Amino acid sequence: MTTAAGEDAGARLRRLGMRSMRRGIKEMDLILDAFAWAELAAMTPGELDLYEALLAENDLEIYSWIAGQTAPPERFAVLIDRIAAGARGVVRPG
Repeated sequence: MTTAAGEDAGARLRRLGMRSMRRGIKEMDLILDAFAWAELAAMTPGELDLYEALLAENDLEIYSWIAGQTAPPERFAVLIDRIAAGARGVVRPG
């Protein structure tokens, strides 16, 4: 996924951070905002592309993947595991 024309790295991180905390359901606001603060700045451009693609998915589906209720698509599996690791105790025991 490409970024907006002329968007620098800092602007992209701010945009993804805002999209992480302004979701459709409160649980996803909390989980993705915490992940964004902890992880986005250290992610590679390819990882940011994947995260941006994840943000385009439905919140209820993302939540079910993070909570371990359903398996995520293979392309998101590692990213979902990273997000879920930070959300342990919030959405599932462990």
